[in-house]
Amino acid sequence: MPNITGHTELVGLMAYPIRHTQSPTTHNLAYDKNGDDVIQLAFEVDNDSLKDAVQSIRALKMLGSNISMPNKTVVHKYLDEVDEAAKLCGAINTVVNMRDENGQVTGKLKGYNTDGMGYWQGLKEEGIDFKGMKMVLIGTGGAATAIAVRGALDGIAELEIFNIKDKFYSRGEEIVDLINKNTNCKATMNDLADHDLLKEKMHAADLFCDATGVGMHPLEDLSNIPDPSFFKKDLIVTDTVYAPRETVMMKQAKEAGCERVYNGMSMMLFQALIAIKLYTGKDTPVDYMKEKLGI
Repeated sequence: MPNITGHTELVGLMAYPIRHTQSPTTHNLAYDKNGDDVIQLAFEVDNDSLKDAVQSIRALKMLGSNISMPNKTVVHKYLDEVDEAAKLCGAINTVVNMRDENGQVTGKLKGYNTDGMGYWQGLKEEGIDFKGMKMVLIGTGGAATAIAVRGALDGIAELEIFNIKDKFYSRGEEIVDLINKNTNCKATMNDLADHDLLKEKMHAADLFCDATGVGMHPLEDLSNIPDPSFFKKDLIVTDTVYAPRETVMMKQAKEAGCERVYNGMSMMLFQALIAIKLYTGKDTPVDYMKEKLGI
């Protein structure tokens, strides 16, 4: 890691909870490899403190900040501009302090979403051609929405979204409507409490993703899936959680005989590399990062 100097520039990560995160490790490896005098630090920020935290990006002349739960769907309120893809998703995971012609940050903040691109790039790296597949997706938060929209735009044929009947359920219905009207993907919204339907759809699917926080601290002992019988052996199983590396859901899938089971590390890596390029303008060697992170 480079020494921190009077010229070192700062990138944030704002979320709650966040102390489990691998993001600073990833970012700081990349900045070091690329020869950038930049560091990323994690800050515990929830919706109540988000406005002040975003203002600090301007006040401290930070390069920007990554944004994670529970802030992805509300941070747009405090920005100057939002990228078109992020508008479509209704969620932002990267805030960039835009630069002027001299390369200096301006205090103008623009929001992007690299989550969806990161998730699907991770599958491509595993040699998975997902075009035409049927997918079951649990969750309607920021990451889930980004995955759903990007997948629909990039060729997923059918998408069954499941969520509990909480405040985010109506958001899921909106996303389903948006997908059906603007893509060739057929999307449906379902109640996660309907276990019979969930099992039926999982057995008919090619790809499954749990894009909720269930499985990570403080919910590391829980799973949204009642038991291993919900999985079929040839189902591609993914989790957006990367700490722990193996969630209860992933263990259930392996117990059921699933051979292609992936945690959220690849998604975390690729969404980070896209964000890093937005901050610095530089590409980072993927093989180097995978080796260092043990992916």
